[in-house]
Amino acid sequence: MNILILFGTETGNAEMVADDLADALGADYPTQVRDMAAFDPATLNPQDFHVIVCSTYGDGELPNSAQPFHAALQGQRPDLAGLRFATFGLGDSFYETFNRGSRIIADALVELGAQQVGEHGQHDASSGELPGDAALAWAKGLLGQI
Repeated sequence: MNILILFGTETGNAEMVADDLADALGADYPTQVRDMAAFDPATLNPQDFHVIVCSTYGDGELPNSAQPFHAALQGQRPDLAGLRFATFGLGDSFYETFNRGSRIIADALVELGAQQVGEHGQHDASSGELPGDAALAWAKGLLGQI
């Protein structure tokens, strides 16, 4: 099984987290990291396990690099039955829309038949914890479920 990590970011934090996760998960599985901005949802492969890393921007919106992927999901509406994925979101609990970006992507995938695995991981910028540290702790729990 291969792991494909897709990230959506505005400032680069989600990309850094995706790279940290690739280093950790890559010890056990062949792993690739791709920017959602340049990824066609029609190429999602149910044979792979997918990890979605996405920040939240503005008033609970998707970051710029995740918007084309989400729009393509909505436009193409591929059948994602059999596709398994996990999500890790970045946000700030100071805002009501905390971690909404990753949930928007997760909801779209589930609506098209994909199955979410494990708990929705999240980093809270208000916590003082580094995003990569939060993601690695989350990934340890995920390994037993993929």
